[in-house]
Amino acid sequence: MKSNFNRRHFVKTGAIAAAGLTFAPPYLNARKNSMANNPVRLGGPVPGNFTDPTEWVKSVKSLRYSAAYSPVQPGAPYEMIRSFRTEAKKNNILIAEVGAWSNTLDPNELKRKEAIQKNIDALQLAEEIGASCCVNISGARGEIWDGPYPGNYAKDTFDLIVETVRHIIDRVKPVSAFYTLEPMPYMLPDSPDTYLELIKAVDRKQFAAHLDPVNMISSPQKYYNNAAFLKECFAKLGPFIKSIHAKDITILPKLTVHLEECRPGLGSVDYAVFLQETSKLKDIPFMLEHIDKQEDYKLAADYVLDVGEKVGIVFAD
Repeated sequence: MKSNFNRRHFVKTGAIAAAGLTFAPPYLNARKNSMANNPVRLGGPVPGNFTDPTEWVKSVKSLRYSAAYSPVQPGAPYEMIRSFRTEAKKNNILIAEVGAWSNTLDPNELKRKEAIQKNIDALQLAEEIGASCCVNISGARGEIWDGPYPGNYAKDTFDLIVETVRHIIDRVKPVSAFYTLEPMPYMLPDSPDTYLELIKAVDRKQFAAHLDPVNMISSPQKYYNNAAFLKECFAKLGPFIKSIHAKDITILPKLTVHLEECRPGLGSVDYAVFLQETSKLKDIPFMLEHIDKQEDYKLAADYVLDVGEKVGIVFAD
């Protein structure tokens, strides 16, 4: 895989390229003209290992979810994959995403190849099971797969991400599932604008956006103005969003700056705005994650549902 891209060109022209993206005007018009909210699909992890899709459906519904992470992993028998896809559709459950968590930028070439293959397999499963997307992070230029390294922002890293994403998508050639990168605070994409640069550069129909706004709240300014930042995320990435991670964040009175992830309701994310913006999109899973205990997932769901009810959000059954 050879680089044909120059990141400096995209940094310099990012705003112009973003403004010219094909889908932005229809999306903005739809936001302006829409008078009704779409039902929000709340989802999260479903504890247990499932081989029977009917039991999985019962568990999903018992948690008041209408979206769920993939109940099977790559390598599962095709008949099992098809049965889960059928039962999910029959019971109005959207399979949100297949995780491919690995370092496709690993400096060890063997580990990098293994990670890329893992992403290919995960995207193939997403296509077969009817998931909205396959999701990974872009990767890190060091041994820790999600670690902060200066190399994450090196000039050639942008090009390598573009090449790798293209390679994964071109190997699978998905028709319905999308490949996405979860934004992170210290690797690309780390903002709506850098995400748009990547979408433009990758230039593949099946490359889309995974929205995790908390991962991009990396300063006190964004933290205290997160409602405006949420609106910016949806305004710029709206037509490309395929799945959303819903969590919260709090700032600690320690030097220098300490921002800490927490469950919804324990931080400062404006969930009224978060849900209102999500409801302007159709069938986008709103997924709880990174909570240690199942009882805390219930508290998080209660909080999201309560905020939604207060601001007139309808949730899918």
